[in-house]
Amino acid sequence: MSENSTIQKTVIILGSGCAGLTAAIYTARANLNPLVIEGKQPGGQLTTTSEVENFPGFPEGVDGFMLMDNLRKQSARFGTEFANDLIESVELDGPKKILKAGSRTYEADTLIVATGASPRLLGIPGEQQMFGGKGVTTCATCDGAFYRDMEVAVVGGGDSACEEALFLTRFCSKVYLVHRRDELRASKIMADRAINHEKIEVLWNTIPVSANEDENGQLKSINTQNTVTGEAGELAIKGLFIAIGHIPNTQPFAGKLTLDDEGYFIPENGSQVLTNVPGVFVAGDCADHKYRQAITAAGMGCQAAIEAERWLAEQ
Repeated sequence: MSENSTIQKTVIILGSGCAGLTAAIYTARANLNPLVIEGKQPGGQLTTTSEVENFPGFPEGVDGFMLMDNLRKQSARFGTEFANDLIESVELDGPKKILKAGSRTYEADTLIVATGASPRLLGIPGEQQMFGGKGVTTCATCDGAFYRDMEVAVVGGGDSACEEALFLTRFCSKVYLVHRRDELRASKIMADRAINHEKIEVLWNTIPVSANEDENGQLKSINTQNTVTGEAGELAIKGLFIAIGHIPNTQPFAGKLTLDDEGYFIPENGSQVLTNVPGVFVAGDCADHKYRQAITAAGMGCQAAIEAERWLAEQ
């Protein structure tokens, strides 16, 4: 694929997580020859999850990367094509949906947007300087093994934070779970596992206020504050894992597709996948901030593919 080129397809799918690849399987089997533009994280968030226990059909669980690799192979088997690009702007007004990535242009008769969501950061001093390889991260599965026999902290109170903390106990000598409230938002089973784990200490009503680096630019501690008493503290840790939610990857569509206040797509007409623009459909975590599960994303991908197929047939 040349740098200055226009690629024309019947169906283009943005995103290669569960939603995007499921949509690819269905549209490919319908002989629509889809193109999947994989984005900045091919395979989506599940590629950073070590074990998925709740995806149907895997009684012993399945490695997240393996699950996504299998979905990709399955879609490729039916003729799906792939492009490794990041879309910067879109034009959805005309009969062709036009997507631009640098000097490349993509044109589609119908578009399925399954761009997912990106981890939310804390926005505290020192975080950016030590993000990615220097002690601050959003992915325990990716980076946990680097902190073997060290003390680390996970920030958050939902299922993801508890899962990150539990995963880190495999490597780390101690894991602090830092939560701004006095009760976890996680499901009861996940919360109980975390609270009762011998390596995990929950710091209730606590927020990080800054991250501190050592002489080598690596994380050495975080300053904290109690949200009830205002008391300041310092936690000596080597790794800070942030698990406080996500930001939907919908920025290029602002002003073109209907978004809510948080930036998630708002589906139309009582559907989960229809948008305000005919021929454009959405699926997965970019449109779902309620369930955010692999299986619900896959289901939305299936719906979007079927709706796209029917819409094309009507045209």
